Amino acid sequence: MREILHIQGGQCGNQIGSKFWEVVCDEHGLDPTGHYVGTLDLQLEHDNVYYNEASCGRFVPRAVLMDLEPGTMDSVHTGPYGQIFRPDNCIFDQSGLESTWLKVITLRELSLLTLFSMLCERRLRTVTTFKLVI
Repeated sequence: MREILHIQGGQCGNQIGSKFWEVVCDEHGLDPTGHYVGTLDLQLEHDNVYYNEASCGRFVPRAVLMDLEPGTMDSVHTGPYGQIFRPDNCIFDQSGLESTWLKVITLRELSLLTLFSMLCERRLRTVTTFKLVI
């Protein structure tokens, strides 16, 4: 089975992505902590497409989340399925954009982008049969 690395960024991308994971977890019979609570074997048949299974039996989304605003990540983590994401797969800036829509990329943002690309590359190395980045 092919595996997908899911990338979500920005406020809108993270809000849509959070809803996406709620739906996918429900389809796979996973509760908000990533544990299987379903009743059909079919629900776990393709679980490795979107998830890595932790040694404790918990399913963790193969996802990288990024935003320059810490508030967006806070709302993702305090949302209904916020516990399923690995904290080290979430990249955000502590200072935010200070309500600036157009901003010159500074060294701070450049270092976040570098960290983001390195994290994506690291996650792709763990995939055996890569199919797609969403």
